[in-house]
Amino acid sequence: MNIANKLTLFRIVLAGGFVAVLSLDAIRHNYLYALIIFALAGFTDFLDGYIARKYDMITPFGKFLDPIADKILVIAAMVCFVELGWVKAWVVAVIIAREFAVSGFRLAAVTSDKKLVIPAGFLGKLKTASTMVAIGGILLLWTVAQFGVYLNPDALLLTGDVLMYICAALTVISGGQYMWSFRHLFSAN
Repeated sequence: MNIANKLTLFRIVLAGGFVAVLSLDAIRHNYLYALIIFALAGFTDFLDGYIARKYDMITPFGKFLDPIADKILVIAAMVCFVELGWVKAWVVAVIIAREFAVSGFRLAAVTSDKKLVIPAGFLGKLKTASTMVAIGGILLLWTVAQFGVYLNPDALLLTGDVLMYICAALTVISGGQYMWSFRHLFSAN
């Protein structure tokens, strides 16, 4: 297994650490530590792609696992945010439904006669970037509040809602574009 794929697997491990730290109120400044872990996981997403492209380490396994690692991290964060009351569950449900639909589509493509591994397209990458920024932004705001800086709770929730609505819109658009672009894989011919 090459270093790029190891970084992708490490991102999955970091997702578990993120959930543990964010969920443990007994840890002083747990939001800050969760933010640091999330930022590190986001950096591994950039780094594994950079290394894979620069050193020609792109593999079918990496193309398949990288978006899965992103989904694990994002879904873990969003579920925690719902539990904390920071975001609305229905928005997260829309995002998760799209992730499962696209993952199922990818699985069908790779197990079809064509054995095609479909990489993420531009809109998918934009969706992932906006989601990472939204999660990081929401977490940063709540971290600042945890340190005692007064931020209006209604403004915090409204900011989180706006960021998540943007993510949900990009999620639906990119998912539709993705499935439309590769619909030929499942045509009768």
